Amino acid sequence: MTMMPAAVATGLRELRCDEVPIPALEPGHALVKTMLGSICGSDLHIVYMGWNAHEFPLPHGYPGHEGVGEVVDPGDTSFSEGDLVLTAPNIWKSKVFAGYQMIEEQFLLKLPKDVPPAHLLMAQQLGTVVFGARKLPPLLGKTVAVLGQGSVGLFHDFMLRRLGAHRIIAVEPVEARREHGARMGVDHTIDVTGNRATDAVLDLTGGEGADVVIEACGSVETLNQALKVVKPLGTIAVFGLPPTMERIPFDWDTFFRKRLDLYTTFGAQDEPGLPAFQLAADFITKGEIDMAPFVTHQFPVERVQEAFDLAESREDGALKVSLTFE
Repeated sequence: MTMMPAAVATGLRELRCDEVPIPALEPGHALVKTMLGSICGSDLHIVYMGWNAHEFPLPHGYPGHEGVGEVVDPGDTSFSEGDLVLTAPNIWKSKVFAGYQMIEEQFLLKLPKDVPPAHLLMAQQLGTVVFGARKLPPLLGKTVAVLGQGSVGLFHDFMLRRLGAHRIIAVEPVEARREHGARMGVDHTIDVTGNRATDAVLDLTGGEGADVVIEACGSVETLNQALKVVKPLGTIAVFGLPPTMERIPFDWDTFFRKRLDLYTTFGAQDEPGLPAFQLAADFITKGEIDMAPFVTHQFPVERVQEAFDLAESREDGALKVSLTFE
């Protein structure tokens, strides 16, 4: 077989599946047959909002970067034919939404074969949360507000509880996602957004605000809301991507007057040995986190447009929408 199916974004909010040649193997790479590729919020920002998408069509398979597959040709790498692997490419080189990937050894993590691949697939996004959690301040006795309860927000709930957060407040308008948050151990869920959500967080904290805020949505509104719900001298971890390449409004005055620490999270894939992803895979393998509720929808790659539309709409209880490859 010399051809493979591959998704391609032909324009903003427009995708299709093509048949394209399987890539030829190069030194330092392995050829992996993709089994599953899940849609990340950053994929939606790129394909639906144009973030870092300078010209369409985008490369076939891009921007998928959360994948599980089987090594079919290890080349000169340390992997073996038949190995089940997590494919966690650097975002700029990602082509997970294709039937085969030629991927550098440094972006592959060997996985066990006695755990459902759909569950192990979640190790990519959980791994990025593990990576970001290392930068958090000590959380013992602290209150943390998480803006958004998609998979990123929910994985933060899991890590925050493990790191000793005293109280977790989740802001999420979608009922099904709030219910997931409650199952992950969130103490309070807020079902409104905007100023009403800000007021609710302040009410729950006696007017002080949260010690730490996790921005897990990726919007202008929630970025600036984080500045309002965090207490003076607090910390904001910005996990969500901006919705546009244009400059966005930022409440500098509040940021300055509160003397806040604010930072972004990026680069987990570039750590030698992928330690954050290994820890995430261990959490899943040992049953410390149940990934069954996260695996909500799967579509064959030929229905990539439908899959992306569902991931963006968040309807039908969608948390993680994945593409399958035969």
